[in-house]
Amino acid sequence: MKNLFFASLILFAFSTVAKAQQLKSPEGKFVMEFSLQSDGTPTYNLKYKNKEVVKTSKLGLELKDDKKSLLNDFTIADTKTTTFDETWKPVWGEVDHIRNHYNELAVTLNQKSTDRQIVIRFRLFDDGLGFRYEFPAQKNLTYFVIKEERSQFAMTGDHTAFWIPGDYDTQEYDYTKSKLSEIRGLSQKAYTANVSQKSFSPTGVQTSLMLKTADGIYINLHEAALIDYSCMHLNLDDKNLVFESWLTPDAKGDKGHMQAPNHSPWRTIIVSDDAREILASKMTYNLNDPSKIDNTSWIKPVKYVGVWWEMITGKSSWSYTNDYPTVQLGVTDFSKAKPNGTHGANNANVKKYIDFAAANGFDAVLVEGWNEGWEDWFGHSKDYVFDFVTPYPDFDVKGLHEYAKSKGVKIIMHHETSGSVRNYERHMDAAYKFMNDNGYNAVKSGYVGDILPRGENHYSQWIVNHYQYAIEKAADYKIMVNAHEAVRPTGIARTYPNLIGNEAARGTEYQAFGGSKPNHVTVLPFTRLIGGPMDYTPGIFEMDISKMNPENKSHVNSTLANQLALYVTMYSPLQMAADTPENYNRFPDAFQFIKDVAVDWSESKYIEAEPGDFITVARKAKGKNNWFVGNVNGETPRTSNIDFSFLEKGKKYTATIYADAKDAHYKTNPQAYTIKKIAVTNKSKLSQFSAPGGGYAISIIETK
Repeated sequence: MKNLFFASLILFAFSTVAKAQQLKSPEGKFVMEFSLQSDGTPTYNLKYKNKEVVKTSKLGLELKDDKKSLLNDFTIADTKTTTFDETWKPVWGEVDHIRNHYNELAVTLNQKSTDRQIVIRFRLFDDGLGFRYEFPAQKNLTYFVIKEERSQFAMTGDHTAFWIPGDYDTQEYDYTKSKLSEIRGLSQKAYTANVSQKSFSPTGVQTSLMLKTADGIYINLHEAALIDYSCMHLNLDDKNLVFESWLTPDAKGDKGHMQAPNHSPWRTIIVSDDAREILASKMTYNLNDPSKIDNTSWIKPVKYVGVWWEMITGKSSWSYTNDYPTVQLGVTDFSKAKPNGTHGANNANVKKYIDFAAANGFDAVLVEGWNEGWEDWFGHSKDYVFDFVTPYPDFDVKGLHEYAKSKGVKIIMHHETSGSVRNYERHMDAAYKFMNDNGYNAVKSGYVGDILPRGENHYSQWIVNHYQYAIEKAADYKIMVNAHEAVRPTGIARTYPNLIGNEAARGTEYQAFGGSKPNHVTVLPFTRLIGGPMDYTPGIFEMDISKMNPENKSHVNSTLANQLALYVTMYSPLQMAADTPENYNRFPDAFQFIKDVAVDWSESKYIEAEPGDFITVARKAKGKNNWFVGNVNGETPRTSNIDFSFLEKGKKYTATIYADAKDAHYKTNPQAYTIKKIAVTNKSKLSQFSAPGGGYAISIIETK
């Protein structure tokens, strides 16, 4: 009897091992193992350089109104492994080519009790793991509603995390640095500060989530290719230190309406023992489909100025009149309305920005507040306010277009939807055609406020599909899109490269709303920028906002040199010189860097990096032999030590260094900077001081 018991035990152990499937990354740094538990629950774990970074974690989906969810009772029907290796060229980017190299394991699972089948597909790169759920066409799983996705990420310890609270409607928070076990207590404070009432859990956080283990392993959790699915948050079991996916619900509380054949987005885990490799990873892009736009010649990086910062600070206004009660879109005769005298998008002011752009080599001018409807929105209604084609009487659409064209400058359109997405969709074709007719090839869209229809969230499946629809419709009209307040990006710009920018995080505007932490820009590249570029709108030279608007006592928590460095450290093909012409004219020597810096790159070298502390990046301008370096620093002053080995051997360069002065400080002396020129080669080295909230920027021009 005893021998029979041990024989059964050995047989059980063998059957469990037999179910395990192992996958290695191309260079062997990663090993992922998939297996089924005794009840048929799918699981995986992940090792990096023989160290476990994700413990055994469960996979599956809970279905709504279904007696049997896709959580357990599975058997392995088939497994397939493949290897893929290609190099592709992005339309714009940090580099001019990207290698996409991975080993893949596709596990087909049968659920015998329901005669259903799913596929879990794993792709293991040399920088991390991606996995997703696939639902083949089948009789017993055609239409279904997701109650919750149950993908787990079991952590190996109480890691340090850089996180923002889970929220279905905004990502615009400063990051908190804490241990995982501290999130619950700290998030309660965040709730009472500025988190929306739709926050789902005191231990919920948003992706992209940056983690660091006690032994120096960096882990990033996010998602890729978010299409026709709800945005994923992570909810932490802080007793067992296990993250689990938590999808954004729609107005009815449903997490996703699916029709097979279909699949989920990829869940991504980027891992390295070098923080620089997290920043350099292109895994998120590689998990997206190639470009679906055949002719991309009309998609070009843009450096622009705009009638925006003066509005954000309160110096001028979006609305033409304050006569709220009499305004009715399409009926009100604005030529008879009393102007408020502060409207920023007037002909004379816009021409001033056009002249400034032309004189300083900028491509475009963004103009917000040009169209009717702002009074209605600010005054009393949000149900129907904008038609996106009707200008105020002091904004001459055709005249300003011709004026800008004569100066070699484009005007960037602005569409504030006020969250009324159905209204926007009704007007979208007419709005994009209006842009084509009047010489606009790029639009900044906005989704400020609650989503209409009421009860919807900014990141639910239905609204995610709206954002995608807007991008694809814009491509039909050859229009580039910069979406603000939309869902955080997940690498979709590879598939639709006309998505040249997003906001989807706490941008520079918050410096006029009370400020951001001085180390905020040392965290964003590790979090928000993992999924794609951000329209951060840098370049503020006047840190005392009261000098723009005496009633606004905010302060920009950054040195001037730090603002210059952002054009290199915060990658985007869409870069704004956000301050006013008057402030740039006060510091023409520093402004020269913004004029010179490129917006499209052939190479990028991450020289130093530590999340929350500092980042130093060097980038080579596409099509030229010129390099630009940016360093941003957190709250602790430090000396940055770099070498110029990235420069071409045998070449000589002139480096212009824009740096913090010795007494610079983001709060007390932010405009203290120095500029010096030195000769450099690939053998040169540099030790450079960075102040609290400071940094430096370097232009490196080949000496002919």
